[in-house]
Amino acid sequence: MRVVGIGGTLRAGSSSERLGRAVLAACEVRGASVRMFDGPHLAQLPHFDPAMPDRSPAEAELVEAVRTADALVIASPGYHGGVSGLVKNAIDLLEDLRGDARPYFDGRPVGLIVSAAGWQAGGVTLAALRGIVHAMRGWPTPIGLAVNSIEQKPFDAEGNLAETGISAAVEAMADQLMQGVRPGA
Repeated sequence: MRVVGIGGTLRAGSSSERLGRAVLAACEVRGASVRMFDGPHLAQLPHFDPAMPDRSPAEAELVEAVRTADALVIASPGYHGGVSGLVKNAIDLLEDLRGDARPYFDGRPVGLIVSAAGWQAGGVTLAALRGIVHAMRGWPTPIGLAVNSIEQKPFDAEGNLAETGISAAVEAMADQLMQGVRPGA
């Protein structure tokens, strides 16, 4: 079983990236092979241009990983109530999957995570991600994680998940991703 994560920011170790990695780690404990495409990787991607069929090595690597994934995790900061441009550009690149036997996210569970400086931006961005996943034929997991980075401190000084509610949501999301995976589907 392969689970691919997409997300983060240009800041190494951002909360959205770390939350995405936490879900991937929980999936790995459950037997999945995992791969994270973090902010630094996403920053290598040129702006998506549907008229340009040639892909850079970084673009081709992301598209192929998603093509062969059984489940996905998408983690975005909530910038002004929306998905970050960095994450959205990566998602737009997945238009390359439109002609596949299993187009876009077809039949795959997708865990969604947002870290934002406030509840409103987190909720609105999570809803936007759900809409994107539905449009791309994916199944958003019932558990979606929106963290208010002002009021919540998801990690301790050592980088471990610190809040029991967030830890429980990460574990529940991993369970839902793994239960929805059907090898070879």
